[in-house]
Amino acid sequence: QAPIERWLGSIPKPLPLPSTADLREAFLWSQMRTVTKTATASLHGNTYEVDPMMAGMKVELIFDPFDLTDIEVRAAGKPVGKAIPHRIGRHAHPKATPETPAEPAPPTGIDYLKILEGGHTARTAKGISCSSLMDDSRGQG
Repeated sequence: QAPIERWLGSIPKPLPLPSTADLREAFLWSQMRTVTKTATASLHGNTYEVDPMMAGMKVELIFDPFDLTDIEVRAAGKPVGKAIPHRIGRHAHPKATPETPAEPAPPTGIDYLKILEGGHTARTAKGISCSSLMDDSRGQG
C-alpha cells in the first residue's frame, strides 16, 4: 500500500450531522405523570388535557421548559398525542338569561376632589404660626 493511501485510509470519517428535529429532541425535558380519571395531567402548576384513553396510565410528558404550550405525550415510549392546556370556562344552562352588568349611576356634577382641595387651600393659606402650635389650655403641670 502506498503511504498516501495508508494515510488517507487512517483519517476518521466525519460523523453525520444530526437533523434539526433530532437536535431539538436532545434538549427537551421529560416528566412522568399519572393521568387522572378526568383525562388530565399536571405539569409545573398547569393542568393539561390528554387522550381520555390514557386515564389511569403513567405517561411521559415531553416538553420545552421555555414553552409549556406544546407538550407531547408518550406511553411506553411511543407518541400518543399532544397535551392541551386545560381551560375552565363559565358554564351556564343554555336557557338561562345572561347576566347584564348594572348601569353606572348618572354623574352628579359634583367634583368632590375640587371641594376638598378648596378647603385645604383655605386652611393653609394663612400659614402656620408657632404660637398656634403651643396651646396652654391643655393644662400643664
